[in-house]
Amino acid sequence: MDQANQQTEDDVTVVSSSDHELIDSCTLVLTAVGIEHYTRTGADGSQAIVVPAAAAATAAGHLDKYFQENRYWPPAPATPATVTSQRPPTLMVVGALALFYLVTGPWQPESSWFAAGAGDGSAILHDDQWYRLVTALTLHADFAHLAGNCLIGGIVLHYFLQIHGTGLGLLAVLLSAAVGNYVNVQLHGGNHLFVGYSTAVFSTIGMLSAHQMRIRRPPFTARFILPLLAGAGLLAMLGSSGQRTDLGGHLFGLLAGIGVGLLLTTGPLPRLRESSFAQTVALLATISILLLCWNLALRPTAL
Repeated sequence: MDQANQQTEDDVTVVSSSDHELIDSCTLVLTAVGIEHYTRTGADGSQAIVVPAAAAATAAGHLDKYFQENRYWPPAPATPATVTSQRPPTLMVVGALALFYLVTGPWQPESSWFAAGAGDGSAILHDDQWYRLVTALTLHADFAHLAGNCLIGGIVLHYFLQIHGTGLGLLAVLLSAAVGNYVNVQLHGGNHLFVGYSTAVFSTIGMLSAHQMRIRRPPFTARFILPLLAGAGLLAMLGSSGQRTDLGGHLFGLLAGIGVGLLLTTGPLPRLRESSFAQTVALLATISILLLCWNLALRPTAL
């Protein structure tokens, strides 16, 4: 109703506030339920809603109900909770692979690097040289192999580390790729040689797909399955052709990545993304695993 500056003895103030939008909302509520009222402006600019004493209890009840129903409105603005690391060291990881290739060179029979660290199914299964599952990820057969892994791998790694952080992200990539290589060796048997970061590339794609599956709920709907189909599509386009393509490594890298990615979004693990201590420990663990594996590979008894 129109604003009034006079209040009779039988009138009661039900709401008083300096928030004019709140006063306007309350007047709309009282108007909607047909309660007579008017506003009164104080000397400090605040406003009060005044109703007849006989309607005060009813008016207060309607306003209380309105406040209860709208206590969470408007909703809080969405925050990018899934983004943990704004500037992941993608270039450093890709650069390290490139620099290591300058040291090792391409795959040659006389190369001590490849003799010691290349994936060898027989050595892994029969001689317990499990470290080759990791060292093989850092070796590349030729420059084209390296360039493809650095380009595609750098892109997917960048987005993955933004979600899970540098330490946890790199550790997850290393472990999932090693698992993918192990499953591939088990199925191929001893007569299987492999090198390259490509298994890690597809395990990262798998973990990104798993992350999207988790946030696309409810499960088993089109939006839930779509990320999985996208990962399979990338496998078909990027990982199933070429003279030296290891389809098994790519496939099992993708599947291992999906499994590890689902674990990363389960239980207490998502909270570790925000822990600087956990990220640091995971990063040191990743570096330690790489150094340990190459130390085992290059020891005299392993050659």
